[in-house]
Amino acid sequence: MSSPKVLFGFHAVGVRLKTAPQSIIEIYYEATRRDARMRQFLDRAREAGARLIEADSVRIAKLAGSHGHQGVAARVEPVKVATSLDELLEDLEAAGIEQPLLLVLDGVTDPHNLGACLRVADGAGAHAVIAPKDHAVGINATVAKVASGAAETMPYFMVTNLARTLNELKERNIWCIGTSDDAPKTIYQVDLKGPVALVLGAEGDGMRQLTRKTCDELVSIPMKGAVESLNVSVASGVCLYEALRQRT
Repeated sequence: MSSPKVLFGFHAVGVRLKTAPQSIIEIYYEATRRDARMRQFLDRAREAGARLIEADSVRIAKLAGSHGHQGVAARVEPVKVATSLDELLEDLEAAGIEQPLLLVLDGVTDPHNLGACLRVADGAGAHAVIAPKDHAVGINATVAKVASGAAETMPYFMVTNLARTLNELKERNIWCIGTSDDAPKTIYQVDLKGPVALVLGAEGDGMRQLTRKTCDELVSIPMKGAVESLNVSVASGVCLYEALRQRT
């Protein structure tokens, strides 16, 4: 059995209350905070049967590893999810989902960026986020806080060899579309209705060269102002929501 982990913030703990309340071991809350948001949160926690423990801000910050806890932290058991990308894709196929939408992140090491990418991937209906083990950040408490619950609902797979994984996706007829400032087509000029993996690199360095070469196609995001690039989470949102627009 995996060790319990900590979630903090109203969104992250609230999503766990909604999706898997039985996995919550205990919730620590700041007893001196009595505003409407805290009262509503505590009502939901009691309705879900969660164990509530009063604590001060210092104790919650120590538990969360952050002062941005909003007065709420929870110790939770991991929720069972697909343990590999192959398992997830097979589950999707068994469920009759023939056009998976995947987000691939190459070189995103900032937990705030990853959290925001998970949040937008969840919002746009992506099926998974993929990253390389050696050029990425794992799921930690900061990622979960920024993701506002999406770290609980969005499968996140860290793979040993990203180029090999992209080739395996291509063998499954998933079209790998990378983003690049110098690509001849824009994201709005490609068909995103089929099985697609959108591949983005961190701002500045972008994708690594091998990742770029492995993509089936490269597209750009139009930039009409003075800045040269978007934050990777914003770029992910642009691309994923264009895919969603085409699919609906």
